[in-house]
Amino acid sequence: MNMEERSAADMPEKKKSQWKKHVWALTKLITVVLIFSFAIRGFLFTNYVVYGQSMMPTINDGERIIVNKIGYEMDQPGRFDLIIFHATEDSDYIKRVIGLPGDELYYEDDILYINGEAQEEDFLDSYKEDHDNGLFTEDFTLEEMTGKTEVPEGHVFVLGDNRQNSIDSRHIGFVEAEKIVGKANAAFWPPKNIRFLS
Repeated sequence: MNMEERSAADMPEKKKSQWKKHVWALTKLITVVLIFSFAIRGFLFTNYVVYGQSMMPTINDGERIIVNKIGYEMDQPGRFDLIIFHATEDSDYIKRVIGLPGDELYYEDDILYINGEAQEEDFLDSYKEDHDNGLFTEDFTLEEMTGKTEVPEGHVFVLGDNRQNSIDSRHIGFVEAEKIVGKANAAFWPPKNIRFLS
């Protein structure tokens, strides 16, 4: 057998070997992508379906949202962040952070006061426009609601945006930082309502 005949005979084996290498490389790539996707979903981000009307009009009943689970590992919740937290053993709630550790707060004549200073709550403007039944947020002091004069360390005080239809810190007390799952970043379902949340 001369050299030309040997090369021709070896050709199918070379193609099989190259094909196996390509399949193996593709399999490794797909495996890495899947592991990375599960890691992102499991450890960095997750999604939730919002049930109920306590966060309307910011988030509506049945909307799906993306929650950043890693952000609060490196930083603390900020005032007015939308957070998901474990409210009970079987229920997670979404609410807005109003009071941070050390804050003294109260509501008077529909105005939020934190450490003696009036605060703007622009996220409530569209809802207040449609609301004409007296106060949107009933007057209260932190001490009346919780028995404390300020938000304790390692806790936050939360309210739903739909103040008259929300079970929040006025009812369940302060939320422990360790029970916070993460920050709600965006709504993605239904597709017509895709948006970043604030």
